[in-house]
Amino acid sequence: MHHKTSNISNNIDEESIPDDCISNLTVDNIVFAIHEGKLKVLLVKYNRGLATSQWGLIGHWVRKDENLDLAALRVVKSTTGVENLYLDQLGAFGNVDRYPARRIITIVYYSLVRFEETNLVSGDNALECEWFDVNNVPPLMFDHADILKSGLDYLRYKVRHEPIGFSLLPEKFTLLELQGIYESILNKSLDKPNFRRKFQKMNLLINCKEKQTNVAHRAATLYRFDINVYEKLREFGFTFEF
Repeated sequence: MHHKTSNISNNIDEESIPDDCISNLTVDNIVFAIHEGKLKVLLVKYNRGLATSQWGLIGHWVRKDENLDLAALRVVKSTTGVENLYLDQLGAFGNVDRYPARRIITIVYYSLVRFEETNLVSGDNALECEWFDVNNVPPLMFDHADILKSGLDYLRYKVRHEPIGFSLLPEKFTLLELQGIYESILNKSLDKPNFRRKFQKMNLLINCKEKQTNVAHRAATLYRFDINVYEKLREFGFTFEF
């Protein structure tokens, strides 16, 4: 797996704004993944304009003929190499002084990707691109720390009301891996019997009738999620209190 710097950046240098892009509108992306049992966020250290040598979220200008969702999707796919991902809009951030030089409004999205599917691509506008534990990030440029906090708060709300945590899991997973996703997002330990009982009651899991392979410990049962139940829960929602 290859992890390098990104070829997409939030290019704040005035002279570098492409002619086909809107000059005061960007998309920024909070890209989440689970790695080594921790919730990680993808950050870039930029090399242009007022963002030079500062860490920030993955972003870019919006093209004049481009829908917002497609702009965000372009940025995430170009940076991570992931095709199958969860992406949703968090909201608009447009404080007058959020960017020191002039008025720039950003539309923020958050994405969930599977870490093992990522293949970060190097480019001209980023010095570095790295995954950071969400609880231990470097100082961020402009208002990106506030944006990240808003994204984390919303993600923690969403996992209690939609089954979006499955977007961070492989196709087949163990109940322990499933619980680990929720513990990483919520940043707290959960009672195993209680967690499993509540998930089983939702009829969301299908037993694959398979066991883990090539593990040093006792092989656990593998599950997959029922896409039909998943879509219904996404549409109508639920309340999942731990």
